[in-house]
Parts: sequence; C-alpha cells; structure tokens
Amino acid sequence: MPGRDTICALSSAPGRAGVAVLRVSGPDAGRALQALAGQMPRPRQATLAALRSGAGEILDRALILWFPAPASFTGEDVAEFHLHGGRAVVEGALAALAALGLRTAEPGEFTRRAVENGKFDLTGAEALIDLIDAETPAQRRQALSQHEGALAALYDGWRARLLHALAWAEATIDFADEELPEDTAATVRAQAAEILKEIRAHLDDSHRGELVREGLYLTVIGQPNSGKSTLVNALARREVAIVSEIAGTTRDVIEVRLDLGGYAVTLADTAGLREAAEAVEAEGVRRALARAEAADLVVLVLDGSAADPLAGIPEAARTRASLTVWNKADAGFPVPRAGLVISARTGQGLPELIAALTALVKDRLAARSDAPLLTRARHRAALEEAAEALARALAAPELAAPELFSEDLRLALRALGRITGRVDVEELLDVVFRDFCIGK
Repeated sequence: MPGRDTICALSSAPGRAGVAVLRVSGPDAGRALQALAGQMPRPRQATLAALRSGAGEILDRALILWFPAPASFTGEDVAEFHLHGGRAVVEGALAALAALGLRTAEPGEFTRRAVENGKFDLTGAEALIDLIDAETPAQRRQALSQHEGALAALYDGWRARLLHALAWAEATIDFADEELPEDTAATVRAQAAEILKEIRAHLDDSHRGELVREGLYLTVIGQPNSGKSTLVNALARREVAIVSEIAGTTRDVIEVRLDLGGYAVTLADTAGLREAAEAVEAEGVRRALARAEAADLVVLVLDGSAADPLAGIPEAARTRASLTVWNKADAGFPVPRAGLVISARTGQGLPELIAALTALVKDRLAARSDAPLLTRARHRAALEEAAEALARALAAPELAAPELFSEDLRLALRALGRITGRVDVEELLDVVFRDFCIGK
C-alpha cells in the first residue's frame, strides 16, 4: 500500500533459542534486506548471508528469505531473517533495522495487514491466534479448519444467497413496472426462510466450538477430607493442591489445565462442603457451590469409608453432579458402594475414572456433523442479530411495506458481513447489474 510504514518484529517466541525469526513487511522490506545482507536472494529461496550493521560490523550469519508482494503472508513485500536466537544477536539486528527507519510492529499488525490485503478474512485471522494458542489436538484441528476457510465459506455462502435475495427484493420495489416473475416476492421470502433455518441450526450447537477453544470447566466437590485434593493431584500428575488430614485445608478454588481425550479441560479443586466454623472457610464453601453451579461438568467425590458420606452436601450440589465417585477404597467401606470406586491415594480405579471423564467430555464437545462450529462470542452475536432481522422480515405481511422487508434483509446481510469483515454495499449493485442488465 503506497505510503505505508515498513514494520519489523520478532515473529518467533522471545528468549534464548536456537533460531529466532525477524519479519519485515512493507515497501522498504527489500531495501532493508539489501542493507543488512548485502544481497537480494531469489524469491522464496533460503540463502545464507552475513548480516552487517550500518557501521559494517557483522551481526550474525543467518538465513534470509525474500517474499515479494503479493505472494507473502501480509500481501506486501516481506523479508525474513532467520538468526541465531541469542539476545544480543536479535537486539543487534533490530537496532540495525531501526537505524534504517523501520518501526516496530504493533501487536497483531502483520496479521491485520494480511486481512486488509485480502490474504484471509477475520475468521482466518482469529483462527491464526487460536492455532498458536492451541494446547490440545481438538483445538488444533478446529483452529486449522477455520484458518483454512471452513467458517468463512459457510458464512460467505449465506451472505451470497442473502445478497441475491436482497437484489430481487429491491427489484420488486425499484422496477415494479418491469415484467418480473410473478412469484418473485414469494421466492425471496422462501430463500430468506431457508437461510434463517440454517443459521438457527448453526446457533443451536450447545456452544461446542467455543468450549473446544476455551476449554471445559470441570469442578470437583465433596466433603472435607473426602480426597478431592488428592484426586486433583493424581489427575494433574503433580502437586497442585495441598493435601492434609486437617479438615478445611482447601479454602479457595485451585485450577489446573488438563488434556482429556484431546480436549482442554480446566479442573478445579474446591473447599469441602460442610457447615463452616469461621468466615474464611464459609467463603470457601460459598465459592465451591458457585463454581459447581457454573461448571460444565461436576465430579462429586464421596468418602466411601465414612458413616455418612453425604452429610453437609446440599441437594442442589448432588443434583449438579455429572459423575459420582466413591473414594478411599484402600481404607475399606462399611457397606458396598454402587458406582465408580477409586483410591486417589493408591491409584486404584483411576484409569476407569479418567475413561469416564473423557467420555463425558467427548459427549459434550464432539461435533455432531462435519459442519464447522461457532468458535467465538463475536460470531454468535452477529449471527443472532442476522437471525433476528430475518425473523422480523418474515413476520411482516407479504404485501405490506416491502421497503421494510428489504431493510431487514440488508441488516441481516451486514451482520453476516461483520463476521468475516466483508461488508461492501457495492456488491449489491454488482448483483443488480448482473441479474437485471440495467443500462444495457
């Protein structure tokens, strides 16, 4: 883009490493590459070069890459320096680029330029950060599918159909005297109704995509000394919670991230449920109940060796339990316990518990079809807005106020366009000219 700054930044993770990647994008990328490396490599071919500062000092021997516009990540001229990842090397190269008048890129600026230059849409940009942040295979698969355009294709498909319907709806108003098909209005309404049906089905997904991206919340509740913290440590395979024979040791909510069956799960240990003797423990119990109420899944841990394992546990907490576990099998039970029996201390029954938890997670998050899932609240809000506009348009009498019907279609179109970042009123004119040959 003429007049745009040339930017540079470290594109690999900061800190000591074997390799660090510096990226440069903008009209002066080629000049910067020539200045530091003393040569221009062939496009997209890694070349070894000695990098020098403006004073002629050798900064490093590195691989250089040249991506002339538009065949680059940002769509602009892009240069990359693959340096040794020492702090002094990276800082020296950045200082040499700054001396050439390049400025440090702002957060997300490379990706923003890629979107502005049409390399991918907003859903693709969001998927890129999701791909970088992915902790589990499910998150990686979802982010990669979205980055490759699965969501954009779905939303752009609805948008294209709605654009076509709006063009015909506008034609019934602007060209009422022309010989349009008699069923034009009915056809447009049918098209809008079908799109509305598909959007509503897409919204009715139990938030699976968002939960895959953000992770499920799994809360462990139970009486004091029922073995909750020992179980959490066993599942995490490290000591994240304090284990003590003193009842009421856990006061606050303690969280740890897990990978269950390829899905991200935030596991929370909570205070033991009982009538608290003092204010701090009472607050811990309140937080435990609140976390259980808000959790996606709840595991109720009961001390199978206790005479009354349910004492002090509110009925609401019992009914919230997705899975009930009888712990302390190693201590012996006074009566047989029906259900999942474990010993968090010895590991007895833990494989079966992990399998049961994994099945619950997969049942909650596994896709029901090959259709891409919603991944962000921003997408959901825009789709709900589009659905409301379409429902409003279809609720109006067929022959009354066709202008309002068209306006609601236009509002739905704009809401869909905001998801991908493709909001262009000129497209409506393109459809009109193509379909009706105005001005022929």
